[in-house]
Amino acid sequence: MAEFVTLDLPEGDAARGVAVLRITRPPMNQLNVQLVRELAEAADVVAADTRVAALIVYGDERVFSAGDDFAELSALDADQASAMAGDLQAALGCLARVPQPTVAAISGYCLGGGLELALGADHRIIGDNVKLGLPQIKAGLIPLAGIRRLTLLIGPSAAKDLVYTGRFVEPDEALALGLVDEVVAPDDVYVAAMRWTGRFTNGPARALAAAKAVFEAGPHGLDRARTEWSDLFTTEDRLIGTGSYQDNGPGSAEFVGR
Repeated sequence: MAEFVTLDLPEGDAARGVAVLRITRPPMNQLNVQLVRELAEAADVVAADTRVAALIVYGDERVFSAGDDFAELSALDADQASAMAGDLQAALGCLARVPQPTVAAISGYCLGGGLELALGADHRIIGDNVKLGLPQIKAGLIPLAGIRRLTLLIGPSAAKDLVYTGRFVEPDEALALGLVDEVVAPDDVYVAAMRWTGRFTNGPARALAAAKAVFEAGPHGLDRARTEWSDLFTTEDRLIGTGSYQDNGPGSAEFVGR
């Protein structure tokens, strides 16, 4: 049993639904090595569960994650850090490997490793009182997993500013930069995330996963798109979707997720 995360999966075998992965290490949901590994294990469970149409990652009403556990990091020597760096980097990027659409529902603080985790989500929704940032430079460190993804998201100049200064970003600036996708009232963060994920519960699961794989392929996206596109011709949803589109136009298909 995980100690610092909880995972709520859809019930039953027929209907597809939304899974909720919660970070539960009060009071500030700081990311230690165990928590990060538990997040990656939970993400693997979601990825393999065909009942899951989409995933919400959430802390609680007060805080998403205040960032890295520097008390734990300060006890590491160089050999220990080298030995675990690859695993931690991969674990912090776990949301990008989930084939279903993912959204980070962010309250309070989203700092350091918490923001690196959220950068791997497909969509980020924050409350209008949230503080975001990558303050690792102020501890003599750098973000382990987030620099490349941040650069792709907001551009190299803005990314360097955030990493080099370690400063906090207010909600309005985060939205203007493209660091987040939606700003809502603090009490509406989870509801907004559920609304965003709800549109995928009847969607073409394989096509959504294929599109995500192409986005994640980066510079190899054209090659990956050819493979993913042709593979979709083996799916039930492609038969349903193309027939429905031809007969009734877009938006009328009733997909089965296969």
